[in-house]
Amino acid sequence: MINHKEHIIKYFESGIKDTKNFKVGIEHEKFLFDQKTNKRVDYSTIKKMFSALCEFGWEPIIEKQNVIGLQKQGKSITLEPGNQIELSGDKLNNIHEACSESHDYLFELMQVTRKLNLKIVSSGFDPISNLNEVPNNPKQRYEVMTKDMPNGGPLSLDMMYRTCGTQLNLDYNSEEDFIKKFKIINSIVPISIALFANSSIVEKKNSGFMSYRSKVWQETSRGGLPEVFFDNMNFEKYADFSINFPLLFIQNNKEYLSGKKYTFLDFMNEKINEIDNRLPTEDDLTIHLSTIFTENRLKKYIELRSMDTCGWDCLCAGPAFNTGILYGNLDEAYELISKWDKNKIINAYLEAPKKGFNTELMDKDLLHWSTLLLGISKKGLEKRNILNKSNDSEAKFLGHLEKLINNKTTNADHMINKFSKNENLNDLYDK
Repeated sequence: MINHKEHIIKYFESGIKDTKNFKVGIEHEKFLFDQKTNKRVDYSTIKKMFSALCEFGWEPIIEKQNVIGLQKQGKSITLEPGNQIELSGDKLNNIHEACSESHDYLFELMQVTRKLNLKIVSSGFDPISNLNEVPNNPKQRYEVMTKDMPNGGPLSLDMMYRTCGTQLNLDYNSEEDFIKKFKIINSIVPISIALFANSSIVEKKNSGFMSYRSKVWQETSRGGLPEVFFDNMNFEKYADFSINFPLLFIQNNKEYLSGKKYTFLDFMNEKINEIDNRLPTEDDLTIHLSTIFTENRLKKYIELRSMDTCGWDCLCAGPAFNTGILYGNLDEAYELISKWDKNKIINAYLEAPKKGFNTELMDKDLLHWSTLLLGISKKGLEKRNILNKSNDSEAKFLGHLEKLINNKTTNADHMINKFSKNENLNDLYDK
C-alpha cells in the first residue's frame, strides 16, 4: 500500500536500470476510416478488425464482455476513445528492433484494413471529421473521462476523440541521469512540435496550424508543459507533483469512479469515502501516473509525448532522434539546452504549433535548433554503433528528418500544399 511519499520515490527508483539494459519502447496511434463513406469506423467495425487480426496470433483483451484491445508477445493494440488504435510496443534493445516491430504490425494492419475496405490516416489530428461525427466505444474509463475532462480544458474532447501521437519510452540509470534527461526533453518540446508537425488539415480545411494536435493538447485538462518541470526535477519533486495532482478516475472492483473531487494525496490519506477510504495500491499509482497528460511524464521510465503521428517514412525518425540524444549523446545535448531560459522555452512551446520552424527560441528559429539537435543525435547513434544485418547504424532512420531540415519543410507543409491544390480526401489517406 502507498501511504507516504517515500513509497512513490521508491517506485521511481525501481525503474533504474544498468545502461547496458536500456530499452526502447514505441507507441503510435492511427485513425481508421470507412473507404466508401469517409467516416471514422464504429465499434462494430473495430470488432471485425480485431477478429481478423487474431489470425496473426493476437489475443483479445476483454472488459465486461467487450473486446477493448489485443495482445501478443509483450506488445498490445489498445482502443482509444474515438476508435483510434494504438500499438504499444514491447521494450526492445534498439531502434532497428523497434522499427521492425512497427513494420510487422503495419503489414498485418494493412492486410486487415484492405480486407474490410478501410483506410488508415497517419496524422496528428483527424483531418476530416467534426467532433460530433466521431463514434465512441464501450471502454469504461472513457465514459468518466468524456464527462469530466472538459471541465479542465476546452479542447479535451478533441484530444480524446480527434488526436493521434507517437510516444517514446526510454530508461534512466540513476536519479541524476533522469534529472538530465527530463530537463532535456522538456526543453526541446518546441523543437519536437515543429520537427514532427503533421496536423495542418482540420475538418477538410487548412487550420492555420502546423501541429493542430499540439494546440489541442495545450488546451487539454491535465496537459501542458508545467514550469516546475524545468527546475531540475528529481524523484522527490515528481512525487510531490503527482501527489498533489487531481485524480482523473479511480478503478475499484473493476468499476471506474470519477476522481474529480480528490487528489492522490487524499487517496493516500484514506479520505475517499466512495471506496471505503482504502489506501492506494501500486496499481492505483500506475493508473494515476498514466492520467497525467503533460508533454513528458515519469513512470518507471520516461515517456516522451510531443510528436504527431506520421506515416511509415517518418515513424522511426522520432524515436531515433530522441534515442540518439538521450542514450548516445546526453552530455552534449545537456550542455546545449542548459543555456536556455525556461520562460523563453515555454513561450516557444506556445507558439510552435502555429509557427513551426519559424518560432523563435533564444534569438534563433527552431530550424536552427533542429539542425543542431539532429547533428547531436546522429553523433549519438553513430557512437552507439548498433548495426543491422546490412551494417547500417541506427542513424539511417534520421534520413527523413535530414530531408525536412534541408528543404525547410515539414510533413504539415507537404500536406497543406498537396491538399490545398485539389482538396481530394484520398490525399489524406495512407498509401
